[in-house]
Amino acid sequence: MKSTLIRTAAVLMGATMLAGAANAETLRWARVGDSLTLDPHAQNEGPTHTLAHQIYEPLLQRDMAGDIIPALATSWAPLESDPNIWEFTLREGVTYHDGAEFNADDVVFSINRARTETSAMKELLASLAEVIKVDDYTVHFRTEGPNPLFPNNLTNLFMMDQGWAEANDVVAVQDIANGEDSFAARNANGTGAFSLTSREPEVRTVLTANPDYWGIGEFPLEVSEIIYTPIQNQATRVAALLSGEVDLIQDIPVQDLDRVGSTDGLKVVTAPQNRVIFLGMQQGEDDLDTDSVEGANPFADVRVRQAVNTAVNRDAIQQVVMRGQSAPTGVIMPPFVNGWTEELDAAPETDVEAARALMAEAGYEDGFEIIFNCPNDRYINDEAICQAVVGMLAQIGITANLEAQTRANHFPLIQNQETEFYLLGWGVPTFDSEYVFNFLVHSTEGDYGSWNNTGYSNPEVDEMIVSLASETDLEARNATIGEIWAQVQEDVLYIPIHNQVLNWGMRENIDFPVQPEDQPHFKFLTFN
Repeated sequence: MKSTLIRTAAVLMGATMLAGAANAETLRWARVGDSLTLDPHAQNEGPTHTLAHQIYEPLLQRDMAGDIIPALATSWAPLESDPNIWEFTLREGVTYHDGAEFNADDVVFSINRARTETSAMKELLASLAEVIKVDDYTVHFRTEGPNPLFPNNLTNLFMMDQGWAEANDVVAVQDIANGEDSFAARNANGTGAFSLTSREPEVRTVLTANPDYWGIGEFPLEVSEIIYTPIQNQATRVAALLSGEVDLIQDIPVQDLDRVGSTDGLKVVTAPQNRVIFLGMQQGEDDLDTDSVEGANPFADVRVRQAVNTAVNRDAIQQVVMRGQSAPTGVIMPPFVNGWTEELDAAPETDVEAARALMAEAGYEDGFEIIFNCPNDRYINDEAICQAVVGMLAQIGITANLEAQTRANHFPLIQNQETEFYLLGWGVPTFDSEYVFNFLVHSTEGDYGSWNNTGYSNPEVDEMIVSLASETDLEARNATIGEIWAQVQEDVLYIPIHNQVLNWGMRENIDFPVQPEDQPHFKFLTFN
């Protein structure tokens, strides 16, 4: 009798598994560029995080609507006895893809790893004094003063297995800015819904559904396999979708939106993105290496920066380059972010004559030349935006010699402070201004300013930025945020261009909303 029951249970289980397999499908996914590395702490960059989210997991994550939900932590709250400490309760019964158990030791290891010098994630942990293991499934984060928004910083901080990292000599974070390679850059061992099957950088990455995933029963998990192909060429990428070679692309060129949307069996899903595109200028040096001016730095004069800000025609970029698929802005934060106001967002009116007058007033009536660095495979129409900017600046005497290259080459120029005029895009995963300030405004020192390539350094602003992490009075905190933005705008620290609009193209039988951070989490995807 017992044997018969066991056999019957086995048959039923097999039937259930076969039914699940029948509903599961391979998803062929493409976008303009590949992940820059598999090391989850080496690069703070959208496509890199997107691939990592399929394999690794943070303690908390944002869902497809952008809301924070539990991941490897099941609950979190500040201690009543000590508001400087956040207590996180970890999910039990979770294993890594190699079978190792996830526990508090991995959290302590991963957080401390993410705080090291070569980590691109350290600004997110700038307010952290210590991470402490309480027991196998409880961790305390002690911050420098109460930090009510600390959990917001953890949604892209992935947990690694300490034993795997030690066994493969990847305790140190890959120094991607200086061209270092490592085992963790090419291999992965996470707790996520998919495990790495194979990887050819810039060619093809294959992921397979994790049969032991803790989220079975909590998420749709209808994708059995992911085949990820970076396709930089716009026409080739669209052709792959139209022909059925791929099922979903994240980067529909704006000129092909109608074509894709009107094709039988396909659809376009659109949403505003939590990302702003802007120009950066090295204004802190006494002299520049890539300009035509000897013994001076034209960008050090605020009137030149104001001239650039006034000469850039955001409406023309929106209408001609982006074909309406952008939102011109006057501030380097999108509307999703705490601190955003309509007043800050208002873009300055384009006025070439006023810009020329500012150039003359600053002593650059005859203009100057400078190298202008731009990515050509990261943001929507990034190189075309830069080409448009080149033409606009030529009207006020600035000859911007465009050097466009892949983001794998472009980003190290900014991180190593080797560019003096550049285009960059910035998303805000915490949905709070502090994130922008920590990376882009604070002086480049210690755990701050790793993407501040402007040379800007204002001790009073730095002090206000640091205070945000421990200010519990949210009204006072928001007032400080407003003061910082007022100073940033007065100093014309950056030249905002627009907020991006996302357009994903996919097969009609796919049900998958656009995620505001441009991060598809495929465990949520369903098929109709």
